[in-house]
Amino acid sequence: MLLTSLLRILLTRSLKPFVFDGTYSNTLDFKTLDHLGLYVHIPFCKSLCDFCPYCKVKYDPSVVKDYKKALLQEIDLVGQMTSTKKEATSLYFGGGSPALMIDDLSDIINKLRHYFIITGGIGVELHPSNITYSTLTKLKTAGVTMISVGIQSFNENCLHIIDRENDDFKGKLKLIQDFNFEVVDVDLIFGMSGQNKDVLKNDIVTAFKYGATQVSTYPFIDFTFANNKHKPLSHKKKKEMLKCLNAISHELDIERTSVWTFAKKGTSKYSSVTRDTFLGFGVSATTLLKDIFKINTFSIEAYINRIKAKELPTSLMLSFTKRQRAVYYLFWSAYSLIIHKNSFENLVGDPLHKLYSFELYLAEKLGFITSDDDHYYLTDKASYIYHDIEQQYTRSYIDKMWHISRTISFPDKIILK
Repeated sequence: MLLTSLLRILLTRSLKPFVFDGTYSNTLDFKTLDHLGLYVHIPFCKSLCDFCPYCKVKYDPSVVKDYKKALLQEIDLVGQMTSTKKEATSLYFGGGSPALMIDDLSDIINKLRHYFIITGGIGVELHPSNITYSTLTKLKTAGVTMISVGIQSFNENCLHIIDRENDDFKGKLKLIQDFNFEVVDVDLIFGMSGQNKDVLKNDIVTAFKYGATQVSTYPFIDFTFANNKHKPLSHKKKKEMLKCLNAISHELDIERTSVWTFAKKGTSKYSSVTRDTFLGFGVSATTLLKDIFKINTFSIEAYINRIKAKELPTSLMLSFTKRQRAVYYLFWSAYSLIIHKNSFENLVGDPLHKLYSFELYLAEKLGFITSDDDHYYLTDKASYIYHDIEQQYTRSYIDKMWHISRTISFPDKIILK
């Protein structure tokens, strides 16, 4: 908490906290934005994993039917805010398990295409149990080009810790290879109790061996509202494992594309979070525009009722100050290990070096960044600092935000200090 507070004060040059307010607008100003991403949240799962903090509920066909109707209506509400089709550089379906609405994805994609020209890839998260020939065929038919498979680990002991079973992971990945998706991302967790560097290396090697073009590794975090039977490894050991991941990437000659993501060289890269601006649809989905950040309600019932009233299902909204917007941009750009100078200036309104000349000078002197005419690049040394900051950010901000949002459909206010 102290670290995030000090960084917030330092970088925003203000004691003002991030204040998310329950008041909201029924209009969104995205018409002039470039590089706009789209996100759709599908909250349904066959079973609920304790380690997963995301907004999800048990699959119920009757609820799915009502949710789909509301989701399409939300897309209409937002899409009608512009008189011409808006370019969108990506579309990503997260969850939950989006494949549980496999027969509805084409309708959702077509509805989005009515308002947006999707110029980039379409990605879908998959639970291993949902991977079948039929599902993969339907995904390709719907225009999906990228998939992310939540395997978490190939090690039986690690799977036991998070109450998961090995559902023929290798066989599922072999099946995926037959469909020639542009990106096959495999999600893995590091920092679980009992996990060591050899287990982690085997997971990485196995993922790439069986067809992954990209591997996303995430530190095991014990959220306060989770019910994990096992606790994560210590902060020090998790950091050691991250260093191990980086060493493995050099050994395998794969590219580090973010703090926790590694990809085969020459392949397309994909991430659902590193977008300058994006529109989110569905429960718990977030929207990031030039001056605002908003969060949809986590309650499916409340979401549907808001949509029936022809209102946006916004739960909370943050209106950025200039420096708060700058900090948000820098945080997520740093995750991808590269900061685009022009993109920063276009969003924030001032050049990066004007706002943070001393910080940039110090970071270069300390070996945290390098630069050229158009970019700043984070070094491996800086990636470990980012890892520390992100862990604090998750505990101080995301945990609090999600915990409250899971229990109150429309909070009056949340203050993040």
